[in-house]
Parts: sequence; C-alpha cells; structure tokens
Amino acid sequence: MAWTWRFESSDGTAVTPVVEPEEFSTQGDAETWVGEHWQELRDGGADRVTLLDDGGVVYGPMSLHEA
Repeated sequence: MAWTWRFESSDGTAVTPVVEPEEFSTQGDAETWVGEHWQELRDGGADRVTLLDDGGVVYGPMSLHEA
C-alpha cells in the first residue's frame, strides 16, 4: 500500500504543495506528516487535502483552515 495526499485549492483545483510530499507505508505516518506540515501547506496555497491509498480516496477533502 502507498498512502499519499492530494492537495487542492478551495474550489478543488489541484495545487503543488510547498512541502515535498512523500509516499507513506502506513495511514498513521501519512496523518502524522500532514499534522506536522498543515500550516506550511495552507500558507503555501493548499486549502484542503485528501488522503489516498493506492490512488483510492480514503477520506477528504479535509480543510487545512481552522474552523
């Protein structure tokens, strides 16, 4: 399994993240990474993220903005 993130603007357009993403071997590693970098990602133009497992959506889009 390869866990990855998709990065989008608020209208769903794909954006290139300012922090180079990785492929993760576990969901927990992927979630920890986005938890550590969400502010940089948001400040760099990503409004939301979607978690993928081998290309299939696990959940999201999830906002990177505080409620």
